[in-house]
Amino acid sequence: MSDEPDPATALIGLREVLDGPLHDIARRLSQLTASRWPHTALIIFTRECAGRPRKVTGDVEMLNKVTISELEQVKTSVDPGTPVCARFAVAGEERTAWVVRDPSDMLLLLVPRSPGRPLPEPRLLAALFGIVATSIRQQVAQASPDYLAESRAAALERERTIAELATAHESTLVGLLTTLRSAELDDTRARTAARDAASSALVALRTAQQAEQALSHEAAAAAFGVLRSEIRQMLRHHEAPIEFAAPTGAGRALPGDIAHAARAMTRTAVLALTADPELTRLRIAWTHDDTTLTVDVRDQSTGALDTSSLLRQLQGRARTLGATVDVDATPGWGSRVTIRLPLDPPADTGVETRLTNLNRREREVLDLLAQGKRNKAIAADLGVTESTVKFHVTRVLHKLDVSTRGEAAALALTATTT
Repeated sequence: MSDEPDPATALIGLREVLDGPLHDIARRLSQLTASRWPHTALIIFTRECAGRPRKVTGDVEMLNKVTISELEQVKTSVDPGTPVCARFAVAGEERTAWVVRDPSDMLLLLVPRSPGRPLPEPRLLAALFGIVATSIRQQVAQASPDYLAESRAAALERERTIAELATAHESTLVGLLTTLRSAELDDTRARTAARDAASSALVALRTAQQAEQALSHEAAAAAFGVLRSEIRQMLRHHEAPIEFAAPTGAGRALPGDIAHAARAMTRTAVLALTADPELTRLRIAWTHDDTTLTVDVRDQSTGALDTSSLLRQLQGRARTLGATVDVDATPGWGSRVTIRLPLDPPADTGVETRLTNLNRREREVLDLLAQGKRNKAIAADLGVTESTVKFHVTRVLHKLDVSTRGEAAALALTATTT
């Protein structure tokens, strides 16, 4: 009899995959699929997530070599909805991989433990990944504070790393080119070949940097175009006329987390305003400059808007991104929602930056630590085991760069009082 779990058990385990922070979803999916689809590495690739387009777990040495261009090539080689077992260029060499490309264009790639083994139960794997892909897309579309904080932290870290590498490599290559162009070198052919190689490397470096920028940013007009399609679909049965005012000019591209947050917050405002049965007109506008994206949603209605409720819905995302929200309602006239989202994160304040790196569960654990609770009490409050709490406490101490629970609690209390 097979030791593999039946499909019903796999579906039950799927809930644990979906119920947790998005950045850790690859690890949870790997645990679910390990017995039925044994693998050494698992990769989820999606352009939905500006912060972490690659969600990976497994062989770290191999995964560190996997590139976006390789994953794009794999994706274009596979038809949506048709799982395959084939050889692809992954981490710089040809490898056997089990691949599923969801119809949403999200990619799942498994490197099997036994390269010669065919893909088991491809339809079940595709179905499971389809549900995971839908969950990821919904979390990104909702732009929860947890997602935004994690996405921003990942994007900033990636940009810093790329900028540092680009500066170092560019300086080296420019110096090399300067030397090779010197007339003092005798071997013309060798100098020409080396110069061409250095020139190609410099172009490739700059192209990679631009490609990474394109992956993590959206043009403001394009981001607004996505929003317009979403709003039209959402309000397809609404009779009130809707006016869209798109951002004008080329302007600066929007960081991915800002684009996602702006769309989610605009949709939230639109849903609140269109709840008025006497709404006669709705206007949705985005404007932006080099520092701020401003969302302006206004209507002509009774002005009977529950401003407190709408503010509560918007404030979580706003706090995460340092945004401001103003909601006004004038009885007999109408309502207006104005959201100002800074395109760059606030200056590094040390404590706040480290706290932002915590996911939702880790922040809950930290809050309970700050109340002086021990592991057993924390486990009871959160409905988890003590070993799970110990794991989270270790992660919290590491992310906050402290060595004791007391130091972590002090940081949490400092952030609360500033």
